Amino acid sequence: VQLVESGGGSVQAGGSLTLSCAASESTISSRCMAWFRQAPGKEREVVASISPNQGTTRYSDSVKGRFSISRDNDENTLYLQMTNLKPEDTGMYYCAARRVLQSCLNEGTGSVQGTDFSYWGQGTQVTVS
Repeated sequence: VQLVESGGGSVQAGGSLTLSCAASESTISSRCMAWFRQAPGKEREVVASISPNQGTTRYSDSVKGRFSISRDNDENTLYLQMTNLKPEDTGMYYCAARRVLQSCLNEGTGSVQGTDFSYWGQGTQVTVS
């Protein structure tokens, strides 16, 4: 599956952005989908994930209450609504997908790990000043 992100940009602190990730296949409802971000000089981190079928959502502590992940199965699109943005939210945001019906959680660690995701978009830049 191919993933294409859009919606990034530059905003002031306290502002909002909504990122989109268009998938080339109509299988996102059956996949774990997630948003990751990477700031310059920092490791990639998971921001939010949504499980296959039931759509259970998980968020990192740093964005909980401010970000919301959702998907439109008819449009094959994943979203990340970001509100009350902070300068520390600055980074490249990536959409990622696991293989069909794979859990979001790594069997060994019980957490969402980027190395488990097989498909990645090219990223969209978010800058908060």
